[in-house]
Amino acid sequence: MVKKNLLMLSGLLVALNISGQLSQEYRRLCRKADSLYRAGDYRNSAYTYSSAFKANGWKGAYYDRYNAACCWALAKIPDSAIFYLQRAVLGGYEDYSHISTDADLKILYDDKRWQKILDDVKANKEKAEANINKPLARMLDSILTSDQAGRLKVEAIEKKYGRTSKEIKELWAEISRNDSLNLIKVSAVLDKYGWLGPDVVGNDGSSALFLVIQHSGLKVQEKYLPMMREAVKNRKASPGSLALLEDRVALKQGKKQIYGSQISIDDRTNAYYVQSLEDPDNVDKRRAEVGLQPLAEYVSHWQIKWDVEQYKKDLPGIEEMEKKRRQGK
Repeated sequence: MVKKNLLMLSGLLVALNISGQLSQEYRRLCRKADSLYRAGDYRNSAYTYSSAFKANGWKGAYYDRYNAACCWALAKIPDSAIFYLQRAVLGGYEDYSHISTDADLKILYDDKRWQKILDDVKANKEKAEANINKPLARMLDSILTSDQAGRLKVEAIEKKYGRTSKEIKELWAEISRNDSLNLIKVSAVLDKYGWLGPDVVGNDGSSALFLVIQHSGLKVQEKYLPMMREAVKNRKASPGSLALLEDRVALKQGKKQIYGSQISIDDRTNAYYVQSLEDPDNVDKRRAEVGLQPLAEYVSHWQIKWDVEQYKKDLPGIEEMEKKRRQGK
């Protein structure tokens, strides 16, 4: 499945193979399908994705096709999984590093059609990146895989062992070690070349630059934030990705986020919530300006129901809780 930490990449929003043709009913059904997936009801999730495509004249975004394939695979119906993967590939799906390691598709690994799917995804990727700096792109592709590998395990480990378990702490320690190694390599690239866009290092390479900085400490983020702002002006980085970094830096500096991209969990209730947000009434306007989906749609991935009036009432408590966290209380 295209997990939520990958969905946060705003590049997905311009990766629609039928941009501008997704109906509200289609989006609603896809959100419902995602909720069913997260609840472990894979078969009904798969059927709901099918209903979404039907509601939209059998048209759909390739990443929704991919997600439908994952649900069919988890429901142990490989023929349907292969069908939707083939449709995703025809739509331009090219994330080879993700599909080749996605445990949701494990049932397909021994299927005689699986290798053809992988070959076609790789061909899409190579076609899209025909004129890039291939050695540099390959290095950054491996960094992206390293950055995501541990994070893609978090949800399953938390569900199995608990959010404060020894197993999850060990996983985050491993993620932290990988982040430190990746930062050394990415900092060297940025310091030598500046912020490189997909035209030079491909979509995955460009994503790797952003994610490694997004997952680094405040001093590093403050160093490269101006560089990324300039890259957005020069169309070498996504405005939506920059919005995520702006939000993360603002919160670490003790300010409020602007776009509502940063989600945390309340230790007392174990419920997810939107971290401190400036001017909640107009957040969707700001999100639209940088190509991000409405906040209600975004936070539904964490089972958060966005109610702006209730949020404004809760905000003082959220600010106090975050202040105590920063102070280590």
